[in-house]
Amino acid sequence: MSNLRVRFAPSPTGAIHIGNIRTALFNYLFSRSEGATFVLRIEDTDLERSSKEFEELIFKELEWLGIEWDEGPDKPGPYGPYRQSERLEIYHKFAQKLIEEKKAYRCYCTPEELEEDRRKAVERGDIPCYSGRCRYLTKEQEEAFIREGRKPVIRFIVPDDEVVEFEDMIKGKITIKSDTLGGDMVIVKSDGMPTYNFAVVIDDALMKITHVIRGEDHIYNTPKQILIYKALGFEIPKFAHAPLILGPDRTKLSKRHGNTYIGQYRELGYLPEAMFNFLSLLSWSPEDNVEIMSKEEIIKKFNFRRIHSANPVFDIEKLNWMNQQYIQKSSVERIVDLAIPHLRRAGYIDEIDDMVYNWLKDVISLYKDGLQYVAQIAERAKMFFVEEVNYLDETIKILDSPNSKIVLEAVKKAIEEVDEVTEEYVKDLLKKLQKETKVKGKEFFLPIRVAITGEDHGPELVKIIPLLGKDKVINRLKKAISLIK
Repeated sequence: MSNLRVRFAPSPTGAIHIGNIRTALFNYLFSRSEGATFVLRIEDTDLERSSKEFEELIFKELEWLGIEWDEGPDKPGPYGPYRQSERLEIYHKFAQKLIEEKKAYRCYCTPEELEEDRRKAVERGDIPCYSGRCRYLTKEQEEAFIREGRKPVIRFIVPDDEVVEFEDMIKGKITIKSDTLGGDMVIVKSDGMPTYNFAVVIDDALMKITHVIRGEDHIYNTPKQILIYKALGFEIPKFAHAPLILGPDRTKLSKRHGNTYIGQYRELGYLPEAMFNFLSLLSWSPEDNVEIMSKEEIIKKFNFRRIHSANPVFDIEKLNWMNQQYIQKSSVERIVDLAIPHLRRAGYIDEIDDMVYNWLKDVISLYKDGLQYVAQIAERAKMFFVEEVNYLDETIKILDSPNSKIVLEAVKKAIEEVDEVTEEYVKDLLKKLQKETKVKGKEFFLPIRVAITGEDHGPELVKIIPLLGKDKVINRLKKAISLIK
């Protein structure tokens, strides 16, 4: 393995977003294609919102997607601990170092004072930024604030009129002036917790991260972090800011566009390899432009230079199409196992023995190739699990066609006469009854389909009738015949 190191550093403050997962995926693909070490770090300094439950969910979603990490909270490495909440002493040590070197200071400003400064800046037409009023406090002034009970933050001194420049691996050269960064920035809050921009620099430097790959919403943070890297004498890593994923209306992907958390797709029965494939193509494409690829093929073809800077659109239709391809290639057993929780939730099944499982295999086989995601099975195959089917106005019209009663009564009589309704029996029966009733084609088949399923299209009748079973078929035929005027 090379000396290259990348990391994915999520916060366990909620269900993990599609955009975050795509960031994890790009870090993973970079690590596997370049022989780099992939580090998972948990940024849990937001004590109020962070939870163990969300941390476990991060592990679960990454594992489901097939993203393995080399070092992390559960995989000790040489640069741990890998949870920020366990690294507080480290941050305090570096904050103190910056204070001693006059590169940071304690700030005792109250929220009211900061708001007053902000208001005055707006009135002047200036960009609101910290005024620096605590930058040169005397010892006596500090002591007076402490007696008042003020709890200080620690602010990093942002140099005046400095140009911060870096070469982004995706965006190219980026230049930002220090006077647009909001003034001296808080690096340690009054509760002793480090801010994001401070902790991330310390962690990335000490964990020897060589490439920081993240979303472009972090571009404004990068110059702040570069200033801290320089102040501490750390080596600055290479930065890559991947374009943000957009919704179909070309605004930032959010809840109004539908499911934005990866777990919602897992629960709906999207396959991890389909999601891995789909997400990898948001901002990246292989040279051969092939779309359906296995994880191994994607790793083999992945080249970071082929990530483009245009914002990709999260196209649910494309994901559905791609997932359908993967469902079609999957074994029926796999799809049955994924379908069972959805059928249970719908109240369709309870205990499952071998006989029920084999019956489910036959039922799901009828729909498998048409599923975009597995949860659809509960609605698609509903007729097999309910006692009665409902007839819509348009299907009742089919039942009212001239020959419907003759056809349905003939089918009912024939099925009542046998003990077991097999596929072979149904195939022969339907051929025979077309001759006997002299009704053929749609006029023959449609009334039977509607009577038994409540629908005017679907899987073959010779498959449906045996799987429904003799009693259900007879009861539905009786009800349909009673509705015919």
